[in-house]
Amino acid sequence: MTEVAPAHDRKMLEALVCPQTGGVLHYDAARQELVSRAARLAYPIRNGIPIMLIDEARALD
Repeated sequence: MTEVAPAHDRKMLEALVCPQTGGVLHYDAARQELVSRAARLAYPIRNGIPIMLIDEARALD
């Protein structure tokens, strides 16, 4: 089952863009990350707060 973010969280997440590419981010509820497929990076969400720092992002394989 896929978790769905609450409506107010979804609107906030939709407003965010990848700091490296300016592109779309995809929410991964299971890993609590925002994924930039273009940059091949995953930005963590800690305590409900997206950490939009390139240095904090996890590189995707």
